Amino acid sequence: MSLQKNGGAVRRFAGLMKFAGWLQNLPNKLTPPPFRLMQIGSAFWQSRVLYLAARLDIATLLGDRHLGADEIAARVSTSPQATYRLLRMLAAMGVFAEVAPRVFANNVLSAPLRENDPQSVRAMILMHNSDEMSRPWFEPLEAALRNGDVPFRLAHGQDLYGYMDSHPEFDALFSRAMDSVEALAGDSFARDFDWGRFTRLIDVGGSLGSKAIAILKRHPHLRAVVVDRPQLIRAAESHWIGREHPKLLARLSFQAGDVFESLPPATGDTDIYLLSAVLHGFDDDSCVAVLQNLARTCAASGARIAVMELVMAESDADLASTAFDMQMFMGTRGRERTLTEWRNLFERSGLLLEEQVNLQSFARILVLSASRTEKRQ
Repeated sequence: MSLQKNGGAVRRFAGLMKFAGWLQNLPNKLTPPPFRLMQIGSAFWQSRVLYLAARLDIATLLGDRHLGADEIAARVSTSPQATYRLLRMLAAMGVFAEVAPRVFANNVLSAPLRENDPQSVRAMILMHNSDEMSRPWFEPLEAALRNGDVPFRLAHGQDLYGYMDSHPEFDALFSRAMDSVEALAGDSFARDFDWGRFTRLIDVGGSLGSKAIAILKRHPHLRAVVVDRPQLIRAAESHWIGREHPKLLARLSFQAGDVFESLPPATGDTDIYLLSAVLHGFDDDSCVAVLQNLARTCAASGARIAVMELVMAESDADLASTAFDMQMFMGTRGRERTLTEWRNLFERSGLLLEEQVNLQSFARILVLSASRTEKRQ
């Protein structure tokens, strides 16, 4: 029986995404090519003013009020004239509204910059525009294109995950950013996949556990354990206290682990491992090592594995997926993969791809089980 739910809504979403892709290409067709290239070449101007607004937390400061540029500047300790020019550009981009001369307010687009907004992506904006993530794009990118090295490592002398281990402040920001992915992708992973067929979720690399929380809310019989690096687990254990109902939290636990070695063992065929946006950060051999580790566990228990990842088109890929892929090139030895590339990894790992579950999101859930060869071992 299929684990797909809400098939009609998922198909409508896919149609809307195709239409959105067509709309996204309109500027290329309607704008004179030299001018369009200038727009693309200066797009970082927009990302930088957005980053400054997020750093200064202007959206949270505004709240539901209208404030003059001078007052905003006084509260965030900036130059009044420079602040007005910053806000004027953001309002021209559609972020904030200039409701009267030099007076600004939040609008629909700026609301997710508020720290307390349910759909806040402020941490994501801060993380992607931080010095740690910006320098690799501007400084060593060409060298990396020539020699195949990782730009992040060239810029900082460490790989991304090692850098996070030794820089707790950036590690915390990265974790907050990853935990806000739901604001970008919604909770379709909880709605469009039939988690009700299982009794325990093992969320591998689950950070603070927001995905596990979303799934537990929809399935009262389900229990979940979130597995991640020790420093993240220490923060996660206290993160939800006072934010979620104690009865829900009683069904959630946290455990430090290593995707290559130590993961909680499955106890039966109603357990399911979730790896959400984990494998795209690894090269092929590392992915196989992780998946083989899971295959051995699942072979004995009959548990399933749900790999939630972007699946790139085999050719003529869209802008969003190619941009995500370049971001992975910048920071890691991983990449976004086509279905053919995913299948090759699963076959090398002794896993069978049982089903692809489509979501109202840019990702899919690839459902895996141990192959017959693994089960005999």
